[in-house]
Amino acid sequence: MPNQRDEGADEFPADPPCLEELHSPTGSPPTASLSSLMELENCVSNLSLAHEIVVNREFCLKPRSPSSDSLQSRVTQIVHRAFWDGLQEQLNSDPPNYDHAVILLQEVKTILQSLLMPGHIRLRSQLDEVLDTELIQQQAAHGALDLHRLAEYIINTMASLCAPVRDPDVRALRELRHPVELLREILRVLGLMKTDMVNFTIQTLRPHLLQQAVQYERTKFQQILNKDPASLDNTTTWLQAAASEEASAVTAQPDSPGPHSQSPLSATAVLNRAYMCLLQWDPQHQKYPETALMDRARLDALAQRLQLLVLEVSVLLLSDAQCGGMVFSLQGFVGKLRQSVTALLEGSHTREADLKEALLGLGEKVLQQVNEALRDHRGALLPPESEDLLRGHISELWRRNHPVRTVIGERVQAFLQATLQGSPAESSPEVPASLRHVSAELLELRTAFGRIVHFNRTVFGPFYAPILRKLMFPPGEAAADEASR
Repeated sequence: MPNQRDEGADEFPADPPCLEELHSPTGSPPTASLSSLMELENCVSNLSLAHEIVVNREFCLKPRSPSSDSLQSRVTQIVHRAFWDGLQEQLNSDPPNYDHAVILLQEVKTILQSLLMPGHIRLRSQLDEVLDTELIQQQAAHGALDLHRLAEYIINTMASLCAPVRDPDVRALRELRHPVELLREILRVLGLMKTDMVNFTIQTLRPHLLQQAVQYERTKFQQILNKDPASLDNTTTWLQAAASEEASAVTAQPDSPGPHSQSPLSATAVLNRAYMCLLQWDPQHQKYPETALMDRARLDALAQRLQLLVLEVSVLLLSDAQCGGMVFSLQGFVGKLRQSVTALLEGSHTREADLKEALLGLGEKVLQQVNEALRDHRGALLPPESEDLLRGHISELWRRNHPVRTVIGERVQAFLQATLQGSPAESSPEVPASLRHVSAELLELRTAFGRIVHFNRTVFGPFYAPILRKLMFPPGEAAADEASR
């Protein structure tokens, strides 16, 4: 914080947003003018920024710093060096030329004014007096401009406005004597202070944004939909796929009335299944739903964590099965083994080739730790055939259809889906016994996933409702039902 030393939507809402304002065939957005495209981009940008501030408690802006070997970085360095070299030449001329220096002082004044709070009346008056543009231009014209005196005042002002984290940078300015280097560093530190002020403002506004977030995001998305009616096409496809999967799952249940049953699907069940599909997304064959795009990075990260947990549990269960539970009951063994498994699998489960290689090394590491524990516990090792069997099972876990990996994945998915199906008043389902070794991580993942789903459902529920209604009650079936009555 700057150091101021001077001063749920219902399942089917009664009044859902209008989704029928189409001015062209479905899926074919009308030709838009440049201004309307810019307005659409502005809506999307504002919506994304507001959403990130609300859902990401650690959100903050950071100064842009392109890669040092990039073209942008090299061009920036060349332009900046040319500017500061030009300023040096002007100051070294006889008599000195202060044209560029005056412009920089005006910029410094503007930045300092932007950092002032409404209560900084006296400081604002001092800035106008000391950094008066006309006075500085007159002093420069008569060769009487004292850059060091002005720089000292600017540094003192910065010290009174900066956040504590910038105190070392401001103190370092007092050690500089060369005017060009001094002005360059002043502008650099002022840039950091501007970023600090923006982040402070964001944190200050966050509680107010939380109160208005749902309605704001809903309104912004409706504006986007008005400008581009195709903005729900991918979402509709996503829900259609979830409805088909849910219908197949209901039909496959033992107590199902059969494939020709007329009982409708549950909108909540379809939507929950759709959310679960986001944790198993295939970007090569599916287009991401527009309503979940702002959370895609978070959902993808959760999906990767989920896959890592499935692999970890699979390795632990295979190891336990081959050891007959002899070493897994030893205090501290499971935790030590898990550390090794996590370290070797981290970052390797996203690519099949990397996973194969990691599992080969992991098999050897697991055997090493198991044999060490067995030797210390009873002075014996695993039989060679058991070693080969365990090594082979672990190396085959790269296959997505591996029986153990499939079963563990289904149990994790069922646990998360049961969490979504439960009402807030009900107690959360317990972690299955087979997942007890990763219960803490699984509960953390469940909380993060549930938070994303709850907020998304609350904001976009009114947009999902008409789509789900059409999926579950097609117009033709509804007319047939009325005729039969």
